[in-house]
Amino acid sequence: MSLSPMPDRAPAPERVIARVRPHARALFGPTALLIVVCAALGYTTSILTVPWQQLAALGVGVAFIVVGWLVPLVFWLARNYTITTRRTVLRSGVFVRSRQEVLHSRTVDVTVRKGAVQTVFGTGDVLLNVGTHRPVVLRDLPSPDLVASALHELIERNSTDRLVR
Repeated sequence: MSLSPMPDRAPAPERVIARVRPHARALFGPTALLIVVCAALGYTTSILTVPWQQLAALGVGVAFIVVGWLVPLVFWLARNYTITTRRTVLRSGVFVRSRQEVLHSRTVDVTVRKGAVQTVFGTGDVLLNVGTHRPVVLRDLPSPDLVASALHELIERNSTDRLVR
């Protein structure tokens, strides 16, 4: 009778659990500015009668819209977090893209931190402690307690999978 070695258990494929982005509250100020500038443009262009003055007012208004609304929107869209079964990926940046990965097997602790304004809006920061380094911060996430509990479960599942192998 011969004993054959047990076949190694193949690791499960990595699946995306969630894709999240910071709370859209960051766009409230720029959107209010957009509404005010559009109203001011409508009023100003109706008062001014000389075409070059209307064009100058329109140019200034468009510059305010680009700097005050479009740039913050692009920066908000450029930051996102992807949580998979094995890691958390942080992506940010418009001109220089930055990507940071945190393996769940290396994560020691998950902490939720909420400020006063964040508590009112139901958002918070999720800190991933990876040991000796500074914690990795997922900033201003909606439902941070749900994200933290999902990360706790994934970290625990990864640690038990390592023990089984």
